[in-house]
Parts: sequence; structure tokens; C-alpha cells
Amino acid sequence: MKEKIVILGAGESGIGTAILAKKQGFEVFVSDQGAIADSTKDNFDQLEIDWEENTHTISKMEGANYVMKSPGIPSNVPFMDVLRDLQIPIISEIEFASKYTDATLIGITGSNGKTTTAMLTHHILKSAGFDVGLAGNIGNSFAKEVAEKNHKYYVLEISSFQLDDIINFAPQIGVITNITSDHLDRYDYDFTQYLKSKLRINQNQTKRDFLLFNADDPELKNAIDQIDTEATLHGFGYSSQNMNITYMENDQVVIKTKKQKTMINTMDFTLKGRHNLLNAMAASTVADLLEVSKETIRESLSNFKGAPHRLEQVLKIQKINYINDSKATNINSVYFALESMNSQTVWIVGGVDKGNDYEALYPLVREKVKAIVCLGLDNQKIIESFQPIVDIIVETQSMKEAVLIAHKIAEKSENVLLSPACASFDLFENYEDRGNQFKQAVREL
Repeated sequence: MKEKIVILGAGESGIGTAILAKKQGFEVFVSDQGAIADSTKDNFDQLEIDWEENTHTISKMEGANYVMKSPGIPSNVPFMDVLRDLQIPIISEIEFASKYTDATLIGITGSNGKTTTAMLTHHILKSAGFDVGLAGNIGNSFAKEVAEKNHKYYVLEISSFQLDDIINFAPQIGVITNITSDHLDRYDYDFTQYLKSKLRINQNQTKRDFLLFNADDPELKNAIDQIDTEATLHGFGYSSQNMNITYMENDQVVIKTKKQKTMINTMDFTLKGRHNLLNAMAASTVADLLEVSKETIRESLSNFKGAPHRLEQVLKIQKINYINDSKATNINSVYFALESMNSQTVWIVGGVDKGNDYEALYPLVREKVKAIVCLGLDNQKIIESFQPIVDIIVETQSMKEAVLIAHKIAEKSENVLLSPACASFDLFENYEDRGNQFKQAVREL
């Protein structure tokens, strides 16, 4: 008798899981509470995959061996309780996909920097000649990659939501870039719950595996000190220098392990800012553990192009610099963005608040922000937070309007920075749509 899998959500991870499950001989049923794109339905029909949209039919889910839940569906909605009562194991896409590959897995999680770190790690390994794929929260879903490519190595960008539903998933090299308050709306506004979720990347690691972590992050370092793991722990950062540590010394990334000490010059590293050097330390350490030469690592750092929508230089118009940082959906990301501004800045901010506490930004906003342009349906919290320290705060309802107003306020040699600190779903499809609309509005000035 065929095993059966129910897939909740027909987005990237749902489609990938359906393709892989069908290939592995499962009976597949995809159920989406919303509408499914016509092209996706056509794809399912061609593969003879049963689907439904705009509803969840419990009777069609009974007797399933697994439920794969899209990371966008919260675990605490009543419908999930109904499935738990049926005692069907609820798993994430990365859990399902990892059952069907023998590849070496490099899992990268964290509140910020994981996209850049994943892209940079993939870039270094590819430059070194590895058969390596990039998947997870970036590019294709992991399941789709396993179904169609089956590389020998995978660099996976992994969210806390994907880690929440793992059972046996274990990367040979796990990386935690940092932990800051993010997505707290999904964790009952409890930072400890969110932190535990990120640490699940280590849950099934053994003594053959490695866990890299940002040793400069006090909350993370404290949590790592308390975990009981057989994996080799390796910190990276500016501060500590223990047995296994990667640190900066005179423009060199120094990677120190029990076996050796590797030094890599970062003078030509293309990305600027302290946070990007931390990302480079993490990626370089992964490559070093996989025995990539320091020459290849250095060369890769010097020709790497950063992630779209992450401090992306758009245009300079009338000597005003326009910067797209649409991927900055939390306070920590915005902190790094403002920190890297070297002149007065008109800051475009707003969207769906995820439990933000803006206090950490006050010193940087006082120093660098001349005006705030709010872009969201509900801007009250932003206005209340910054009214005492910023003279000009304007509310807008569209990207075009926001860019036009920012353009009028900014002067020569100043910046217009889109760095929203919030999710995008009130006015945009996603952060990419928001960033692309910003770039389009700037080009039309």
C-alpha cells in the first residue's frame, strides 16, 4: 500500500515537496486555504497530484503518514490541533527532503545575515569546484532540488519556522549567524521560544558534525554554552579567541582549529560593514572545514556580489544615493543598514509590525536620520516611537508616493534608504515585490 502525504500550502515548499513525494511513490494530496496559481494547478494535474484550494477537507487527510506544513502556516492555528488529534506526524519540507539525499548539508540559520552567508558559502564552494546546490529560503525549495538535481553538497538557508517541524534533520555543518528579536508574533512574543527554535539546527548533530555560531552575540553565546551536544563548536567574531574560533586581525580572517591556523586577507572583500565581515567569517570557516584553499576563499570574497534587496545600491540622482534594503524586515537588519550610512538619510520604514521594539535604533536615528517616510497601513507605532527625535515624519500609502516625498526632502550627498523593519504583506506581495517597486519608482524620478 502506498504511503500518503498531505501537503498544506501550494507555495515554493509545497510544490517542491509534492514533486519529490510523487517521485518517491507517495500518494500526494495538496490542500491550500487560499487560491492556488493556475500554473501550479496545471503542474499538479500533469503529475496526477490531487489538490484543493480555498479550504482544508479533513476527511481527505485521514490516514496520511505525514503532513508537510508550509513554513508560512503558524503551528498554533486551530486546524493544526485537529491534525494533531489525528496523530499524523507534522514535518517541514527540509525534514522530508533530507530523507532522500546523501548529500553533505550545510544549514545556515539566524535572524540576520543568513541569506548573504548562504550565498557567499555557495559562491566559495562553487568556485572551488564543488557539486553544490543552494536551496531552502533562497532559490528553489530543498525538496525540488533533491527531486531534480541531487547535488553532492547543499547550502541551505533555513528559517526558524522550518526548524520547528524537524524530527531527524541534521546538517553536517550548522551555522547560526545571530539571534535577535524577530517573528516574535509567531512565538507568543517570547524570545526564549524563538531562541530554542533556532538552536534546533543542532538537535540531531553528532560528534562528526560542526556548529558554527556568532561568538559576539551574547544571548546566542550564553545559549550555546548551555547546550549538551557532541558536535564540534566553533565560534566566529571579533571578541573571543578559544580553541576553535574565527576572528579578525589586521584585515585578515583568522580561522583557528585544533589542526591548523588559516589566515585570509579581506582587503578586497566586496561587501562593506562589520556585519558583512561576520558573514564572511562564517562562510570562510565552512569552506575551510571542507578543505577549500585559502587562495580560493580570498578570491571568492573579492568577486562576490551581494544579495538583491540587501543594502543594494540602486541609483545616484542629483547626487542623492538611493539604497534598497527591502529585505530588512526586523530591527537588527535596520540597525546594520543605518550604521553603514555615512551621511544624512531619509529613511523609508513601515509595513506589518512583528513585535518591534524600536528603542535600539534611537541613537543611530538621532545621529543619521533627517526624516522618516512611513510606508504602511498602520504607522502609529513608528510615529509614536520616533516623533520625539525626528522633526519630519510623513505618512504615505504607496511606494511611488514614498519615493517622491523622500526625493523632495533629501539634498545633495544624502541618502534615501528603504529599510522597512517590518514584513511587507500589507501593501506588497513580499519583500522582493516591495524592493522592485522601490527600484522602479526611483528609476521614474
